[in-house]
Amino acid sequence: MRKMEHSHDPSAIRRRLSAKHRPSYLADAILGGIDGCVTTMAVVASVAGAGLPAAIAFVLGVASLVADAFSMGVSNYQAVKSEHDARARVRRQEERHIEEAPEGERDEVRAIYEKKGFEGETLERVVEAITRDRRHWVDMMIQEEHGLPLHGPSPAKAGLATFLVFIVVGSLPLLPFLLPVLAGPGLFVASGAVAAAALFGIGFVKGVILDMPRLRAGGETLLMGGGAALIAFLFGYFLEPMIGDMGFN
Repeated sequence: MRKMEHSHDPSAIRRRLSAKHRPSYLADAILGGIDGCVTTMAVVASVAGAGLPAAIAFVLGVASLVADAFSMGVSNYQAVKSEHDARARVRRQEERHIEEAPEGERDEVRAIYEKKGFEGETLERVVEAITRDRRHWVDMMIQEEHGLPLHGPSPAKAGLATFLVFIVVGSLPLLPFLLPVLAGPGLFVASGAVAAAALFGIGFVKGVILDMPRLRAGGETLLMGGGAALIAFLFGYFLEPMIGDMGFN
């Protein structure tokens, strides 16, 4: 029999349910890591496909890394903040509705739990228990009527997590450019190998944290990033004649 993830002892259940839930920033970190690595690798691959010097790949890679990391961090901050603002707006709305039309709001509670299978006297006891406490009443309506979680991650921490992981992982494909022993096509191959290892590593870690098949998670992430790099390389390759006519080669 597979080992349970947690105990069902009554005292353990009480401790688990009373513990404060901490928001997870895993999705923000994974998003930043994958996007950072893919963004940098796409720049390097496009430069390689166009046959441009390695120095151009490094400069464009660094510039794109910093600019996109800031953009992703700010975008994620705004997205999470929008969820906070929506939740606050709904809370104010429900508090006003309960104040001005309590019977109508009780009918909504009754309809919600009737849909869950409660009926008769049991249903009425459930409605009475929920509507007895104003805070629990509003919390229930936020979750059940509007489908919103009661708590969410900090917008600042979510944005910062995306920015930092984007910078750290996105810089990995640029590290070979700092090694004087590498030059020419070998430099781009080394950069691609580092990016592939980083993408597979992100997927593998995601698999460990989420209890997914590790190799499959790593392979899926690598395949996605590799596809983006291939597209960028092909664009650079087919645009190379145009770049040559402009005098950049």
